[in-house]
Amino acid sequence: MLNLPFDDLLTCLGQTIEMVGAAGLISLVLGLPLALVMVATSKRGIAPQRLINRSVAAVVNAVRSVPFIILLVAAIPLTRLIIGTAIGTEAAIVPLAIASTPYFARIAEVSLREVESGLIEAVRAMGASRIAIMREVLIPEALPGLISGFIVTLVTLIGASAMAGVVGAGGLGDLAIRYGYDEFNTSVVIAVVVVLVVLVWGVQLIGDRMAALFNRR
Repeated sequence: MLNLPFDDLLTCLGQTIEMVGAAGLISLVLGLPLALVMVATSKRGIAPQRLINRSVAAVVNAVRSVPFIILLVAAIPLTRLIIGTAIGTEAAIVPLAIASTPYFARIAEVSLREVESGLIEAVRAMGASRIAIMREVLIPEALPGLISGFIVTLVTLIGASAMAGVVGAGGLGDLAIRYGYDEFNTSVVIAVVVVLVVLVWGVQLIGDRMAALFNRR
């Protein structure tokens, strides 16, 4: 017979959505500008700056290379400084955002680089500023890819948020550990896995439809 704490399941689902949503929004707000800087300051970009390009890329690569479980622990002092505590749903948003921002930045960079150089040159020849080129050409033309990349980031965040449950961050991962692993309740673990699969499927479905919508325009 199933022994599932349904109230806790719903509460933890809400916590997971809160963590993923907040960290995802931060990664979008910070990651897209980072991607634009890396593309614009590259050798063939609209504002070549070798030092800036290499510096930003080095920081992005350094953060991406740190396994999330290690980043989760290493970010505790910063989390306490910002949130006031290193435990809980809000506290988990900090390391999640730190991990996802460079991840999305690299994905966005790939999409932005795929914009046709001829189109960019044509707009430059018309006297458009660098900011205008980014706003009116790069982002709109790369939008389907940016949406798809952001969805991939959200899916990755869902998995990372479950991992954050190891340090008492709340969410579905914490539920699986407390009620499933610690109490040897296999049904809870299965229920959490099913909910995570449905959550990922829903996010991916919405993202695919949005990308297809903008791709037709």
